[in-house]
Amino acid sequence: QVQLVESGGGLVQAGGSLRLSCAASTTSFSINAMGWFRQAPGNQRELVAQITSGGSTNYADSVKGRFTISRGNAENTVYLQMNSLKPDDTADYYCHAVHLGATFWGKGTLVTVSS
Repeated sequence: QVQLVESGGGLVQAGGSLRLSCAASTTSFSINAMGWFRQAPGNQRELVAQITSGGSTNYADSVKGRFTISRGNAENTVYLQMNSLKPDDTADYYCHAVHLGATFWGKGTLVTVSS
């Protein structure tokens, strides 16, 4: 079992920036892919960004050019740098990991963008 712990959410004004962090409980192997999903009230959970152990990235169209996902120097850590935030980015953000067919989720961190 892999546990994921997120941090870095909060309240920011539109146009501002936040950085989310996620650390996995294991460093004994390199997780295949890690990423971030988000869910706003009344909406389905959606992919925001994902990065593989090889460094390939994938972004939702709505965040391309504003958000950057990266893996940290420590094994199985991932960051989401969010710039030019908009009120529509307000949501619970969940760290996500996939390894050998198994999926793991963090408990989420709230990002609120005020207009």
